[in-house]
Amino acid sequence: MAGSSGLEEGMAPFSMAAVYAQSELVPVETSPLATEGGDVLRFGDTSPIDTLEKLDEAMAKMVESQTMFAEFTQEQVDHIFHQVALEANMMRLPLAQFAVQETKRGIVEDKVIKNHFASEFVYNKYKDVRTAGIIEEDVVAGLTRIAEPVGPVGGVTPVTNPTSTVIYYCLMALKTRNCIVISPHPAAAKCSYYTAEILRRAAVKLGAPPDCIRCIAAERSVSSAMLTHKDVAFLWATGGPGIVNACYRSGKPAIGVGAGNAPAMVDETCDMRDVAASIVLSKTFDNGMICASENAVVVVESAYEELRRCMEARGCYFMNEEETEKVGGAVINPEHHVSNLVVGKSALEIAELAGINVPDGTLVLVGEGSKVAVDEPMCYEKLCPVLGIFRAPSFKEGVTVAQQIATNGGLGHTSILYTDPKNVDRIAEFEKAMPTYKVLVDMPSSFGAIGDVYNFRLSPSMSLGCGSKGGSSVSENVGPQHLLNIKHIVERRENMQWFRTPARIYFKRGILAAALSDLKNDTKRCVVVTDKMMVKLGMVDNLKANLNALGIETTVFDDVTPDPTFSCIYAGVNTMKSFEPDTIIAFGGGSPMDAAKVMRLLYEHPEVTVNQLTARFMDIRKRVAMFPKLGSKVHTLICMPTTSGTGAEITPFAVLTGDDGRKYPICDYSMTPEMAIVDSTYTMKMPKSLTANTGYDALVHAIESFVSAYSTDYTQALSIRAIKLIMGNLKTAYDNPNDSVAREKMHNASAIAGMAFANAFLGICHSLAHQLGAEFHIPHGLANALMLSHVIRFNATDAPTKMATFSQYKFPMARKQYGEVSDHLKLTPFDAPLDAKVDALIERLEELKKEVGIPLSIREAGVSEELFEMKLGTIAAKAFDDQCTGANPRYPLIGELIQLLREAYEGPPRPIQGSSISGSMSMSFSNGNGKHESMESSNEEGQEEPSAV
Repeated sequence: MAGSSGLEEGMAPFSMAAVYAQSELVPVETSPLATEGGDVLRFGDTSPIDTLEKLDEAMAKMVESQTMFAEFTQEQVDHIFHQVALEANMMRLPLAQFAVQETKRGIVEDKVIKNHFASEFVYNKYKDVRTAGIIEEDVVAGLTRIAEPVGPVGGVTPVTNPTSTVIYYCLMALKTRNCIVISPHPAAAKCSYYTAEILRRAAVKLGAPPDCIRCIAAERSVSSAMLTHKDVAFLWATGGPGIVNACYRSGKPAIGVGAGNAPAMVDETCDMRDVAASIVLSKTFDNGMICASENAVVVVESAYEELRRCMEARGCYFMNEEETEKVGGAVINPEHHVSNLVVGKSALEIAELAGINVPDGTLVLVGEGSKVAVDEPMCYEKLCPVLGIFRAPSFKEGVTVAQQIATNGGLGHTSILYTDPKNVDRIAEFEKAMPTYKVLVDMPSSFGAIGDVYNFRLSPSMSLGCGSKGGSSVSENVGPQHLLNIKHIVERRENMQWFRTPARIYFKRGILAAALSDLKNDTKRCVVVTDKMMVKLGMVDNLKANLNALGIETTVFDDVTPDPTFSCIYAGVNTMKSFEPDTIIAFGGGSPMDAAKVMRLLYEHPEVTVNQLTARFMDIRKRVAMFPKLGSKVHTLICMPTTSGTGAEITPFAVLTGDDGRKYPICDYSMTPEMAIVDSTYTMKMPKSLTANTGYDALVHAIESFVSAYSTDYTQALSIRAIKLIMGNLKTAYDNPNDSVAREKMHNASAIAGMAFANAFLGICHSLAHQLGAEFHIPHGLANALMLSHVIRFNATDAPTKMATFSQYKFPMARKQYGEVSDHLKLTPFDAPLDAKVDALIERLEELKKEVGIPLSIREAGVSEELFEMKLGTIAAKAFDDQCTGANPRYPLIGELIQLLREAYEGPPRPIQGSSISGSMSMSFSNGNGKHESMESSNEEGQEEPSAV
């Protein structure tokens, strides 16, 4: 009955032996539906949802059903999916007949295959795919993925594949717990409604919500309103560019898949019988109405005659020029689109329409095209058994023609190459040139593109994405994954941490010869990287003598400068290229060791750029610029320090000065030395200022690594031990340079601190010191000493403006950790207030500076106020961008760094609770709103002091 919507709610649905309406193709059969309420679904019925008011009512009910459906379990969904797929499979023949009867297009037997494919192949592919609730749960990693439906979905279906597309849409919707409303093509409204309704009834019989599937009437006003209806959450359109673009313009999330104009390239290496059979099979399937079917063949000239002969033997009629012109005019309208009069018609019908005579049994009309141009009908999408053919002098020129055809209305869709499978170069050339997202090789395109027939990894689908080239949001075959929202439940997890040091660390006074004996069997040629002062002092001579005694050929590169530049590095690399060492020994202070690390890297991998070396990272394991593995030429890098401060003999760090004068910390564990020789014999001649500056540098390494956001139990133990050694021995080493015990303790402390910060990294004290050194040529250790107390004061808060971002760093801990350092040094009673402990630590550090002759301010270090203010903003910005900043426990704002520098220019920081560090000072930091709040401290009696910044 016209306008019937199917069963009344609560009625029992039909069985798998569904009732067909009487037609010339399908006989009426008896069904329980005929006796249960009298509501019999007949072919020819149209959807009752034919007004805007009825659309609103239907969508309101669908929203209720969607709420219900979203609660179904995977087991319920899979049961419905299976049984409805089976129902569609059983109805494959009548649905095909109804489609041809209504649309007057296509071939019943081929539409049977389409319906069968849309049910059986789709079910088989997705039957075990989880689409409801938890679809993935990784307890260890702390990640759970939960699938939720996107619906209700509005589905727009084409006239070319009406019933099979409705089957596919409905099965995908049911599998993903989406309710769907079908908007059919007007020329296929009846068969689309019939298909949707029998699938709805089958689903409801199995417990699905009553309005899980609906089909609206093909009324323009209703169809247009559906696209923008407030209750439609997601749109899915398969059809021409007009409807696809309308979906995307609706303002709703959408998937639109549209036109194809697939070229088939045929080269001379093919078996032409196979090619002809494949093309005819594909092009005649449902009279060419699969959008991926071949629309034009491009054949290499030398293969043309054989291909033509084979195609003619398979029922292809090659038209002459006049016939081609007539058929082209009938097939392609003046707007350069395929005419509705020919879509899905047979070759004989089209020939009659065009007014040409062809032999009985003709399956495909083939017309030769002269060029790919606007006025050439043979280069357009035709959706019927009319095929263009183009000759090409060579494979390369043929690929160009195929590319032009695909660009002419088939962007993103499908292209086909017929070649010998062994021609991998040709396959690659074709793929690269084609502007399509499906490139098929040696298969009938109509079947190959829909997936799972000629290749079982390509997912089966009646909706083929064209990607951004074709105006689609999807470039693959549409599947259930595109109809799901995935909720991610992410539990906090901490990354694996690490502790990495040189494989061999040798330490004790006078051990050089014993340590170098490791090289006896595997070292032939060695480059010593050092500076001219080490050579002048004769310290390199002893090293060379030991190497000579081992029979190792040695050369010395002594042009390392303080704060080595890239020019210095490349000079050393050139020495290595000519000498070809298998071992490098860095001998001296931090500069030779830093230089040797980078020289080795660039010697082994000259392709590495400066940008790669200096690129910053947040997590060393995930860096953008990955460092190559070392050891292919130099199997051993040995670092032997002659100062006690840098710790470079242990670490993966190097600091170089760029052409812009800026200091760049470079870090990667590939640069970690294979051996460190910590022999304090070579530190006995250090001048007092160098002893003070390098010793304070080691102290900063230890303190910053202790409070770093990356610190661990492993590193903190080393940090504390280094702090104790330095605080107990630096003044002695400074006052009594010949005190061998103090020198050895300082040398060990430097290496121990190196082990700590090699794994925990540093903080903003080093970030600022790098830039102070670069801009004002302040020695690195001195620059660190000038900033350390201010940085401690800045970090020592439980309520920072911003905190470091690292999974292991859960809350601000620096204030407490500075208190632990104070306790280890026994600076206050154990039960003293925490702020008093921090104050005591700062006071002791300032006293130490006085004891070893270090200035108390940047001003005292000789920087003029005018120059300082001129450089201040640049220093702060570069310090913020320094590699060390990310590990600081308090993530700084640039304005806060500016204030830190200003305070350090004047002198020591004010205490938190008031102490003898200073008389009266002020301190201000950004409050996070771009403003700075000033805090005055005073030692006047009765003046209350704030306890935190």
